[in-house]
Amino acid sequence: MPGTVQSIERAAAILRMLAGGPGRLGLAEIARSLDLAKGTVHGILRTLQHVGFVEQDRGSGHYQLGAALLHLGTSYLDINELRSRSINWADPLAARSGEAVRIGTVLEGRVLVVHHVFRPDDTFQTLDIGTLLPLHATALGKVLLAYRAERPAADLDRYTHRTVVAAKELAAELERVREAGWGADVEEYTVGEAAVAAPIRGYGGLVVGAIGVSGLVERICDSRYRPQPKLVGYVRDAARAVSRDLGAARR
Repeated sequence: MPGTVQSIERAAAILRMLAGGPGRLGLAEIARSLDLAKGTVHGILRTLQHVGFVEQDRGSGHYQLGAALLHLGTSYLDINELRSRSINWADPLAARSGEAVRIGTVLEGRVLVVHHVFRPDDTFQTLDIGTLLPLHATALGKVLLAYRAERPAADLDRYTHRTVVAAKELAAELERVREAGWGADVEEYTVGEAAVAAPIRGYGGLVVGAIGVSGLVERICDSRYRPQPKLVGYVRDAARAVSRDLGAARR
């Protein structure tokens, strides 16, 4: 049997570092962590960058996962698998929160709702499975967008007076999502409604979906329009549970 290819092993190690790290990583940091020469690491990074698996920030020179690899990370996971793995945790989340639960993934620049659990009451509700939602104006979308390398479209639709459409403001919002590990929208897509969502990760830590709750602002948020910490905790717990079922490492 032929031996392993060392350069591929090293490239895989670099990709795992970028997937599991808190953000962009510098050349020296990667080389030091893997105990490799900077020249060796730089050559591998340039190759990964050429095929779209890695991207380099022009300002800092640091590296992050590229759009091509993130697309593979999402597409390898069949939508039916994401849905089937999530069902066991979506129903309990709806019961604990008292709110509707949606699970989504990215499809052609929008959020595809792959599973929807109704709010556990007797009010009239419409099933949203198969619905496409905007990335920038929903909690599910902002969570998915925060962990993708490509930038949002330049011209973003405004759905309410609270919708974030300015590039700088949206970038700051996505940074907050990455730091906190969850995202929210408060009347950004629909007046009177709010939502909280957290990322679902697959093998290697790549974000392959998001799970969230949504409902009336007065139920989701406090008097200052801040999401209720209890609901945030419920959503994050559910996201971690689904992620473990999909093979992600414990966080």
